[in-house]
Amino acid sequence: MTGDAEGIAPDITVVVVNYNGGDYLRGCLASLARQTFANFETIVIDNASSDNSLDRIVEKPARLTILRQTANLGFAGGNNVGARVGRGRWLALLNPDAEAAPDWLEAMMRAIAARPSHRMIACKQVSLHDPSKLDGAGDCYLAYGYAWRGGFGHAIGSAPPAGECFAPCGAAALYPREVFLDAGGFDERYFCYHEDVDIAFRLRMQGERCQYVADAVVRHAGSGITGRASRFAVFHGVRNGVWTYVKNMPGGLLLLTSPVWLVGSLMLLGRGAMRGVFVPTWQGFVAAVAGLGPMLATRRALKSRRKVSPAWIAAAFTWNPFRYLGRSIDVRPFPTDQSVIRNTSANARKT
Repeated sequence: MTGDAEGIAPDITVVVVNYNGGDYLRGCLASLARQTFANFETIVIDNASSDNSLDRIVEKPARLTILRQTANLGFAGGNNVGARVGRGRWLALLNPDAEAAPDWLEAMMRAIAARPSHRMIACKQVSLHDPSKLDGAGDCYLAYGYAWRGGFGHAIGSAPPAGECFAPCGAAALYPREVFLDAGGFDERYFCYHEDVDIAFRLRMQGERCQYVADAVVRHAGSGITGRASRFAVFHGVRNGVWTYVKNMPGGLLLLTSPVWLVGSLMLLGRGAMRGVFVPTWQGFVAAVAGLGPMLATRRALKSRRKVSPAWIAAAFTWNPFRYLGRSIDVRPFPTDQSVIRNTSANARKT
């Protein structure tokens, strides 16, 4: 299903990865059909859905391509397919259980034009089912190896103004498409969960920065399809979180932070027992350890691509563990170091 009558190359490729998205997908695509920014294409990667969600689509964006897969490639693999097929300079990701405000794409493009030093975009995510609550304001990364969606469940009034954050949440994000692909895209071994934090970590080690754009708004159900506390989500979240930490953290910082990481892991197991998800939590740690060999090999390859110092990446972390426990927002004022901004902007012009 396609529509590109004029043959004009799009500025943005929007990728939606669907797996049994039900009526969520219908709302997602309808929101894209109403965008004020017109020069974009939408690619839906359907991961072998069995719920006829594709048949429920009513309102469609003008340039829509649906690619049906014969197997479930996961969020990571599906987005990589869309990124490779797409033609836009920019790659926008939108979850099928998310609905974008009409000026979502326009707001992100304005932000890029205003601040080209920050080429990853994180959006203001509002709960789809409770508009008085935030679904997130950028992803945060605790220096001791744990990530979270800043402000999840907090009152909508706590949403910050624009600023710098560690990473975009993959439910609604923007990247330079060629930069995303050159970095290898999402790590498909993850399948889903944590792949957005992982690629942001990798891109930051290459000198990229992320801005939170308060005007780029989406309403997100938040694991509306997989279930936030399901065994599936817990297993993949734990396993992939360990892999992200081991694979990306610079050596000196890894040694410095690992004792606290270990304590945190024991606490996660304890919390899993209290919440009735001890088994998938334990299985996630076991699977993470079993996969350490390939992750360490990837770690060596990533080290050769690193362009910034460990201190530079350390400055982007959240260091206070209590902010993680409270799911606090960590959006900071933009840097005023003009040499940093010029260097990053020069790098942006090369791509």
